[in-house]
Amino acid sequence: MHVIVTTDGSQASLVGARQFKWIADSRTITDVTVLAVVSPYAAAPFANELGPQHPPAQTELSFRQDAATAVDIVAAEFDDWGPRVHKQVRSGSPAQEIIRAAEDLEADLISMAAGSRGLSRTILLGSTAARVQHSAPCPVLVCRPTPHSERALA
Repeated sequence: MHVIVTTDGSQASLVGARQFKWIADSRTITDVTVLAVVSPYAAAPFANELGPQHPPAQTELSFRQDAATAVDIVAAEFDDWGPRVHKQVRSGSPAQEIIRAAEDLEADLISMAAGSRGLSRTILLGSTAARVQHSAPCPVLVCRPTPHSERALA
């Protein structure tokens, strides 16, 4: 089973990855691809709550660096868990690129956080998760971090 775990650089996406790991059976999962999507036309293309902060005059290159750092941090959650871990940073519409990645990788499941800081809270109001759920070629697990997500934080 191949699972895509998404991150937008928010704490919520890290907690969502931990929630997925807590409920999943690593014996049935062969591959985990941690995926971040940089939206090149957005005013704030990447949340970056997980890595080092950059000065305000960011470029697309620094957004890609932020995304790669977030992917590394989330991927580290799966170290020594069992499945092979792959990392990807894509550029484009987050929902479309997540769906494309699922198609390209023939993913069996997409795991993502809802209500994370990125664009979904400030502009799209959760529409990325809704769009992915509606159009994905596989099941979508939407993890909603709550103040009571202590199990995922351990």
